[in-house]
Amino acid sequence: MEKTASLDERIDDVIELIRPAIQMDGGDLIFHGVEDGVVTVELVGACTGCAFSGQILSAGVERVLKEKVPEVRQVVAI
Repeated sequence: MEKTASLDERIDDVIELIRPAIQMDGGDLIFHGVEDGVVTVELVGACTGCAFSGQILSAGVERVLKEKVPEVRQVVAI
């Protein structure tokens, strides 16, 4: 029987798909964890202080994570 990936692993896999787009603009995204459906990430590099970082987080990262990992309710930046 095949082992099912953990929630953390599935979230990390999706973030790895998203990261190249963020890295193209000089930023990066670090996954810190998930608790009760709330994913904690850190935006670094060019994303730090960027006026669009909130938009990237909600319209990009959160939308994709919710679509690919139904257990995700929210994404917050630290």
